[in-house]
Amino acid sequence: MKRTFRSLATTTVVLTLLLIAWGGIVRATGSGDGCPDWPTCFGRWIPRLEYHTLIEYTHRLLAFLAGCASVALAAVGGWSLIRKGPVERVTAWLAVALLPLFIVQALIGGWIIRSGEDPSVVTLHFAVAFIVLGLVVVIAARTRLGTRAGGDRSYAGLTAITATATYALLLVGTYVRAENAGLAFREWPLMGQSLVPDLSLPGAVAMFAHRMLAIVVVALVTWTMVRARTMTPRSSLLVRLSTAALVLLVLQVLVGGANVLTELATWARATHVAMSALIWATVIALAVAARVEPAGDRTADGETAEAPAVRPSSMGDTIRAYVALTKPRIIVLLLIITVPAMILAAGTVPSPALIVATLVGGTLAAGAANAMNMYLDRDIDEVMRRTRQRPLPGHRIEPDAALRFGFVLAAVAYGFLAITVNVLAAALALSAIAFYVFVYTMWLKRSTEQNIVIGGAAGAVPVLVGWAAVTGSIAMPAIVLFGVVFLWTPPHFWALALRMREDYAAAGVPMLPVVRGEDETRRQIFLYSLVLFGATLVLIPIASMGPLYTATAVVLGGTFVYRCLQLWRQPTDDRSWRVFKFSLVYLAALFVAVALDALV
Repeated sequence: MKRTFRSLATTTVVLTLLLIAWGGIVRATGSGDGCPDWPTCFGRWIPRLEYHTLIEYTHRLLAFLAGCASVALAAVGGWSLIRKGPVERVTAWLAVALLPLFIVQALIGGWIIRSGEDPSVVTLHFAVAFIVLGLVVVIAARTRLGTRAGGDRSYAGLTAITATATYALLLVGTYVRAENAGLAFREWPLMGQSLVPDLSLPGAVAMFAHRMLAIVVVALVTWTMVRARTMTPRSSLLVRLSTAALVLLVLQVLVGGANVLTELATWARATHVAMSALIWATVIALAVAARVEPAGDRTADGETAEAPAVRPSSMGDTIRAYVALTKPRIIVLLLIITVPAMILAAGTVPSPALIVATLVGGTLAAGAANAMNMYLDRDIDEVMRRTRQRPLPGHRIEPDAALRFGFVLAAVAYGFLAITVNVLAAALALSAIAFYVFVYTMWLKRSTEQNIVIGGAAGAVPVLVGWAAVTGSIAMPAIVLFGVVFLWTPPHFWALALRMREDYAAAGVPMLPVVRGEDETRRQIFLYSLVLFGATLVLIPIASMGPLYTATAVVLGGTFVYRCLQLWRQPTDDRSWRVFKFSLVYLAALFVAVALDALV
């Protein structure tokens, strides 16, 4: 009986997914009145061979098949309750509860026909459909994963919040479709150049709420994925489900954009509904798995391990620890390259208010990325001498608190920049956070010696943010400045990595000196310094730079190349350290020259 119940649960999940997806086709093709009466179609049980009629009747046929599967599942669940069979009691009761819920859903379907497809009734129909799908997924997941609560409580709570937010997103999206408000804003992904657009347009409020909820859900699912991947030991099931949910959400966002760009093409609308059902099923499965799947800090016998206690500290110490999470010394350098880009874009000094707003938003964004980086790299930081005193390996802040802090800073940074600067600058800052956290920290850093080469793109984004803050767009001079910072990053960081080679080797990080050796690293530093020198000269014709910048770029670039050549030919730790320190002076002085040249 248990195998039969499991097979029925899986079959019901598949049929319910197909039913909701086909319901999307019914809405997208305008076939809701293909059968104007209910439960018959034009007074007949065998439909006419007409396009809209067949689409609507197929939906009813799928509803019948899903209903039959639900009846069978409820029957097996009820029999197990009566006979005290092998099906777990709560799961069996959930199966029994599925039957009346499905009947209510069918009656609402008939109500849609009689109401002339009233938007509120259509929304209710989809709302109940997603409850049915969620319940079926819970039943199927419980039969396969078991019911013993062995998961991480905080993670289970996070997945429950994510599921609630996802359901709210689905409901609002359903209402947007029912009200035909999909084109309330014809821009995508932006809604004009304002965070809060004109809400007086028809359907604007519903669409605005839908897009804001989508941002919230993407953030929450991202959070669940990060948490799942950083548990020790981690559950491969939670990683797969959370990653699948995030991938589906990203695809859904792209399909949402296709709805706007194609002006609600039938395929885009239908795909959007089908993807909604898949996302909902995946999030529910993740929430169930989070309650039963062993994960988190555990001992060899499966018991929850005691996490190192956070050291008691004063309010001042706690504040200093959170500030340290943001890596303020790195932020200062990022701000130094932002202001010259703004001055070059404006041709003069922009308004102090704009400069301050851009710097504050940039600080928040960089701090968010650094805090999440510290959360993800806390195991490495415990090994490396240079980083052992950071807040997380020093047990001055709880890891989960650091992750929450990073997410909150990212949200505040985006909102602040979008309101006080413009949406493009905010979007660029958010993209830098995402690239630094997911592409560099979670993927490249531990997998390839080219980690800092590709990952350096995140540190170059502030010049784009500064340019966009002034102009509301991106131009070629900004791209050249981006390239300068991008090419500067490898020789700058590798000079430091030469001194920290043993630490990186001990931590298992494949930095270039560890993988390719010190001599090859010094050679690469020299080669990158040459390319960097050339890139700084490209800015002269592109941005019509004058003699002040030209002279500075030549002197600084020549000095940097000479120092890197010396490091290659006469390698010492002291020389690599001097190259590292000079690289900081080099970048700051070069960008100061950009600003001064633009002013004079």
